[in-house]
Amino acid sequence: MSNLDWSCGMKSARRKKQLVRKDRDKRLIALWRRYSKLSKYKWSLPFVELEQPYQRGWKRYFVLQDDLRYNPRKDFYEALLEKINTVEYHHDKDFKYKKRKRKRSGYEYRRQYLREFASYEWLENKMKLTEEEKAYFMEVESYNVYAKRTSISYVFTEPWRYKLKVSPHFVTHARKLDVEVERELALVNNHINRNFLWPRIDRLTSGKGYRGNRFLDEKPKYKNRIKNIPRYSSKERFLELDI
Repeated sequence: MSNLDWSCGMKSARRKKQLVRKDRDKRLIALWRRYSKLSKYKWSLPFVELEQPYQRGWKRYFVLQDDLRYNPRKDFYEALLEKINTVEYHHDKDFKYKKRKRKRSGYEYRRQYLREFASYEWLENKMKLTEEEKAYFMEVESYNVYAKRTSISYVFTEPWRYKLKVSPHFVTHARKLDVEVERELALVNNHINRNFLWPRIDRLTSGKGYRGNRFLDEKPKYKNRIKNIPRYSSKERFLELDI
């Protein structure tokens, strides 16, 4: 019996594998859509006030110096502080972080700084800084060791006008909880993590590979400098690269 006598309804082994893979991808996309819908609904629930507020650690933030309380420009510095203030939370009032160095563990005091603006944040000006407020910032160029590139940021020039203050952090509101949504989200999340499905879901939904440094530029030592040069270019074209 020849292959021409076979029924047209019979599928080859390759076609069967393609159909199985296609059906699996469809189920993954449906699973991701359900997960996204549940997550969006969870974070859209309103906050409700707690009957009994409780303290959860401490918080550290900047306030105006005492000697500037009677300064004529007090309102200006307070308005500027609302735009560049930073808040940190910690379980200990001393804000000491554990550090291990050379097989010796200890605690160190980590400094806290006012907000700095990256170059794109400075151009967009989402914090709506006025021209008078921008005059108190200077441009600083720094080098990122991990990304191996330079970056420009805008730093406040007079940080001594503010001081750090530590106060108890009280929780007075909490997001409303939906038990059924939390249970289903946990089941879906456990299934995806247990079977390591995020790489495939990420490729199907966003069309990108799953890698940790996707937001960083390609490192210079890994760049292929001749990949965009035509194959039959002249010898001088390749000598210009100085490889």
